[in-house]
Amino acid sequence: MNIILVGKIKGKPVRCQIGGRGPMLACFSGMLVLALAIAGIGYWLGTTQGKIMQLAQLEQEIRQQKKMIEEARAAARSDLDALASRIGSMQANVTRVNALGKVVVKLARLDAREFDFDNEPAYGGPQTPDTGVAMQFDEVLHDLDQQLQSRTEQLTVLQDVLMSKMLQLESKPTGRPIDKGWISSYYGKRTDPFSGKLEMHKGLDFASRAGTPVKAVASGVVTWAGKRYGYGNLVEINHGNGYTTRYGHNEKILVEVGDAVKKGDPISLMGSTGRSTGPHVHFEVLLRDRQVDPLRFVQARS
Repeated sequence: MNIILVGKIKGKPVRCQIGGRGPMLACFSGMLVLALAIAGIGYWLGTTQGKIMQLAQLEQEIRQQKKMIEEARAAARSDLDALASRIGSMQANVTRVNALGKVVVKLARLDAREFDFDNEPAYGGPQTPDTGVAMQFDEVLHDLDQQLQSRTEQLTVLQDVLMSKMLQLESKPTGRPIDKGWISSYYGKRTDPFSGKLEMHKGLDFASRAGTPVKAVASGVVTWAGKRYGYGNLVEINHGNGYTTRYGHNEKILVEVGDAVKKGDPISLMGSTGRSTGPHVHFEVLLRDRQVDPLRFVQARS
C-alpha cells in the first residue's frame, strides 16, 4: 500500500509518496502521537478553563463576602456610635441629677451623709465572666441604670421629706392676716371697751379700712364660717398638728365650711360685726384648743 500526500509549497504542487512497511509505521506513529498531543492539549485547555471559571466564581463569592463583612462592620460601628451617644447622654443626666440632688440637700439642710450624691451608690454581687465588648457595654449600661435608680430613690425620699416639711410649714400659722394695717390691741389682760373691767384679751386686733381682704395665715380646712357670739361673722380654720386660727368681726365671709384654703388665700372682708368698736379683725391662734399669743406667729418667718 502506498500513501500519497499532495500539497503546495510556495505555490508549487508537491507530491509525496510513502511506500513500504517501515515508512508507513513511522507515519502512523507520528499521526497517532499528533492526535494524542492534540487530545491532551484539548483536555488540558478544558480542565484549565474549568478551573479558571471556578476561580472566577470563588473570587466573586469572596468579593460578596467582603462586601457583607464591610456592611456588617459599618452597621456595628453605627450601633456602637449610637450606643456610645446614649451612654454619654445617660452619664450627663446622672451628672445633672447628682448636682441637683446636692443643691436640694443643701437648701433643705438635710444630712449630706444620708443623701450622698458625691459618691457612687453602694451595690455589689458575684463577678460574672467577661464575654467581650458587648459585655463591657452591658456592664456600663447596668452601672448607669443602677446609679439612676439609686438617685431616683434618693430624690423620691428627698421629695417626701421636703413635701412633709413644706406641709408642716404651710400648716403652721405665720405672718399677718392682712397686708396693710396696724395692731390696735395685743394679747393679754386689758380694759374691756364695753364693760370697763379688766379682762383677758385672747387674740390680736388688726385695724384697717372696712372691706380690707383678710387672708389665711396657713393652709387648712374651714371648720366655721358664720355668725358666732362675740365674734360677729367668724371664720375658723383647722391647720392640723393641733393648730387652729380664728378671724372675727368680718363684714363678709368668702369661704364655706369644708373648703380647703392655702396660705394667703382671701377668706373674708374686714368689718365691725359682733362686739366691735370699729373695722378690724380679731385674730386668734389656738394650739390644742387653747388660745396662745399670736404675736410670735405673726413675727415668725414663713
